[in-house]
Amino acid sequence: MSYYIGVDGGGTKSLVALFDENKNMLDSIKTIGSNHENLKGSFEEASQILMDAINSLIARNKLSLQDIEETLMGLAGIDHQFQHDALYKLLYDKGLRNMRIYNDGFIITKAGLGKGEGIGYNCGTGTCCNSIDSDGKMLQVGGFDRLSADMGNGHWIAMQTFRAIYDDLVLAVKETSMTRLLFEKLDREQSSEALLATIGDLEAEDEAEDYIRLLIDVFFEALNAEDEAAFEIARKMAVRGSEFICAHLKKSNFKSNTVNVVLSGSIHAKLPSEKYIEMLKAECKKRSGGKELCFITLKVAPVMGCINWILENK
Repeated sequence: MSYYIGVDGGGTKSLVALFDENKNMLDSIKTIGSNHENLKGSFEEASQILMDAINSLIARNKLSLQDIEETLMGLAGIDHQFQHDALYKLLYDKGLRNMRIYNDGFIITKAGLGKGEGIGYNCGTGTCCNSIDSDGKMLQVGGFDRLSADMGNGHWIAMQTFRAIYDDLVLAVKETSMTRLLFEKLDREQSSEALLATIGDLEAEDEAEDYIRLLIDVFFEALNAEDEAAFEIARKMAVRGSEFICAHLKKSNFKSNTVNVVLSGSIHAKLPSEKYIEMLKAECKKRSGGKELCFITLKVAPVMGCINWILENK
């Protein structure tokens, strides 16, 4: 039997999976985020997190590193060649061989399509948009937070929702049902002071994630109830998302008139975001230059893109 390892390394969590030659996931380990940009120890800490998980996985399956034919990683934070080279060297020095490392956005396309060309647009903790075209050329758009004006990820939605509530409650600029929804979910009396008191929850490491999820829930509930302020937020993210997706149509070579777009991440795949996705499709149609886009919501774990990629030419 042949064994392979696939890694989906994100900002908040990572999944390391062991596969056989039939694409069966034999075992997996979940661990903390492996994005070097979020770690105090940078590349060294990231490489240790990954190797600890890989070594634990193969040990409990009574294997060794020499039994693994190939390892393919899709890792958040690998956006430039120097980042790839720095992490590759550290993993090599720790004993890993025959490995490929890519930005995590690229395994989205392979997970959704199995093989072949297409675009992957991921909105989860962060945002990235990656493609592999008809010539095998790989392109990444976004993924640099404010530097590339990323929108549509969970953190961005939460901040926009908080700002809309602030404009309603503190500035009295524009009313929004998101204000009422937030305080109902918090079970607190609605006031400017109570809102400002929650800023600490956004800044506290232990509580920020829960509060961000709460704000995201408020946003989608308001959007689906056709709240005007929520609609404005959704339109911003749909326009920016369409700009990211259609950049690939302009800069890459897709020979077919129909191009597959895989939508992944919690915002696209786990939340009630149908209204936003319809807006995204409409904005893409305006900018697609006549190309037809076929949208596919990712239904499998992104790590499946690793084994699909490894075995696509075998």
